[in-house]
Amino acid sequence: MSHDHDDRPRLTAAQAEAALNPPPGRVGGDLVTETLQGLGATTVFGAVGRAAPGLPGALRRSASLSYVELGTESHAATAADAYGRITGEVAVLLLSAGPGALAALPALQEAAAASAPVLAVCAQVPAAGLGGGRHGYPGELRDQQASFRDVVKSVHPVRTASQIPSAIAAAWESALTAPHGPVWVEIPEDVLRAGTVLPPVSALDATPRELYPRPELTLVAAELLARAERPAIIAGGGTVRADASGKLRRLAERIAAPVATTYGGKGAFPWEHPLSLRSWPGDRHTTALLEDADVLLVIGSGLGALSSGGHTFAPRGRIVQIEADAGKLESNHPALGIHSDAREALDDLLDTVEDREDASAADRVRTVLEAAARDRAGDLAPEPRVLAAVREALPDASPSFWDLTALTTWAWSAFDARRPNTMHSAQGAGGPGYALPAATGAAFADPTAPVLAVTGQDGAVRSAAELATARRYGLPVTWLIVEDTGRAGGGEPACPDLAALTGAFGVPAVRSTPDSLAADLAGALGGPGPSVVVLGAEPRRPAPEAG
Repeated sequence: MSHDHDDRPRLTAAQAEAALNPPPGRVGGDLVTETLQGLGATTVFGAVGRAAPGLPGALRRSASLSYVELGTESHAATAADAYGRITGEVAVLLLSAGPGALAALPALQEAAAASAPVLAVCAQVPAAGLGGGRHGYPGELRDQQASFRDVVKSVHPVRTASQIPSAIAAAWESALTAPHGPVWVEIPEDVLRAGTVLPPVSALDATPRELYPRPELTLVAAELLARAERPAIIAGGGTVRADASGKLRRLAERIAAPVATTYGGKGAFPWEHPLSLRSWPGDRHTTALLEDADVLLVIGSGLGALSSGGHTFAPRGRIVQIEADAGKLESNHPALGIHSDAREALDDLLDTVEDREDASAADRVRTVLEAAARDRAGDLAPEPRVLAAVREALPDASPSFWDLTALTTWAWSAFDARRPNTMHSAQGAGGPGYALPAATGAAFADPTAPVLAVTGQDGAVRSAAELATARRYGLPVTWLIVEDTGRAGGGEPACPDLAALTGAFGVPAVRSTPDSLAADLAGALGGPGPSVVVLGAEPRRPAPEAG
């Protein structure tokens, strides 16, 4: 059998010369940086002063890798998560062994929940000391990989220098194969430090595998949707990650189906579109319409707890579920499960489904939205006013990152993201302090565009150190801190003066009110470098839905 080798990577003359005469002074860490360069990485995240042995020098010798240092491993991992979400590219994270690695675990859990492509390269104790945890090396764990196997998508252990390029390339491919996710490469410290005579790493092939739907399932789904009397669509985060919002809109219009988005799917469908049910769950009228659909198309969502009102959602019709994560297919509801990337599945559906006419669909949507508005008419909570000010000030294309606070629970339902992939919140691990390091990471994706972080006072105290990062790199990050004035007293520790705290980092801060918030935020977002707006407010959670 003959083989076509034309598509194999070829060496340039300079690469051939370097292969035959490797530059002196290289170590295992250089194989890491050379592999990352060959795969197309440009930005690498880590903690200040905590790069794994062998890597600081390799990074300095790298011609194209920028090393970004944050205050802690946890914040570095959160920044990498955000960078991966915004760019859709692999975000590289460097970690030291033991405690440094474990500190990043919650952030990697968040990245896994959001299907963010993060490649963590972690040091391990010297190869001779692996196994048993009895050698007394600093940071030694008996089985470091075991701490991460249930969180990351795949684990790629390295034991010799020659294994480094292949392991990183395999991890890179895994991170970008749908569903995207964080991956783990582990390299012993002595392998990273030791000199190497291996040739410099040249081009590598780590092309992710495409995930296409099975044609017979597409045919059945198209038939169900075309012949449905009351079809409806729920679009989740997988729709956003697959860059499939345009195809979603075309399909919804073709079959005249109302569309609701989950919290992770915000921005996937135009807020003001006649078929838009906006964000769901959280409204009993929207829930009733979706439960009453005779065919419900669920795209890029497993309908987990946050996307189903705590698993109270009870659809009565036939469900068609498109999901790249096979483990989420029919995990909560029986369905025609289509294992596919959302973009590919919608593309095939658009080629297959027949047009469906339904002049009443937009009327049903309008009725639902009007009923929901009447339910909220007497609510005097301050959150909608705050969200309106944020929406007025924030440019449509600017990403925002939200800690899990009372204001965020309102934003999940009531904030118009306007564009896909612009609103992100902590939904996987959910710890306070997510927003500022995430916004910092996103700012490295495009240092010319403003980014917003929204935090309560608990998250502000936990993440304030990253103001130093934003200032050091001159990042256009605006941090909105919403004070909970009801927390002081009653045995609770008093909150520090947050405006004074941010000023200690040399970052300008302004105290705002709901009346001046839109103008204050617009001024901060429009200025150079980092800025802080502190809003004295007392958010409270929405009242439970009646009925």
